[in-house]
Formats: sequence, C-alpha cells, structure tokens
Amino acid sequence: MRLTRVLFQASQKVTTGIVGLPVNPAARTQLIGLYKQTLDELKAKIPEKAVYRQSVEAITTYRLKVVEENEDPSLIEKLINSGQVEELVGQAEDEIQLIAKMAEWKAWEPLEEPAPPRQWEYFKKAALTE
Repeated sequence: MRLTRVLFQASQKVTTGIVGLPVNPAARTQLIGLYKQTLDELKAKIPEKAVYRQSVEAITTYRLKVVEENEDPSLIEKLINSGQVEELVGQAEDEIQLIAKMAEWKAWEPLEEPAPPRQWEYFKKAALTE
C-alpha cells in the first residue's frame, strides 16, 4: 500500500515549472468547455469563408478531439505539442478574446483603399533555375 501511494504521488503534477502559473487539476474539463466556446463564437461572429475562421476551426476541432479522447494531461500535452495543459487553457482564453477583436476589425473584408501597385512584390520569390 505504501508503494502505491508513492507511485500515485509521483504521477501527480506538483508544479508547472513556470513562475505564476499554478497547476490546474481541472484543466481537461476547462479545455473542453473553452474549445466548444471557441467554435460557437467562430460560428456566430466570423464568416465561413474567412481564412482566420477556417484556421482556428481546424486547430480547435483537432485539440477538442484530443482532449475528449484522452484523460491523461501529459498525453494531451504531447499530442497537441503546444505547451502544458495550463498554458493551453491560457491560449484558448486568448483565442476567444481575439475572435471578438477579429469580428470588430473585419479583417476578411477588402481593403478600404486599393493597395498601391507592386506593394506586395517583395514577398514574391524568384523562380528557381537549374
């Protein structure tokens, strides 16, 4: 019995190793709620054809699937590969705030004034010659 307690304590996360970021024992449940909220906010505020919506939807849908299918926080962290579950909670909260700002900015709409000729030319790369 004593060995079991030691193994159990060793498997419990004691610290995130990040100053000011405490361990969140309910991170998985919180992530599921935040990811569902993100998807709802996207559908309500951002047009389907907006690249921002398509990108965030794809990432969030994948992350939600990972979190729903796995209960082990370390496995979730490994599969999502974007930090600890506590950091993922912060990222999800930030994304929800960004959705509201993107809806306000309407970044998917055409520019108010057309871009000057050759404005984006420096982004083009020369063709490779062999």
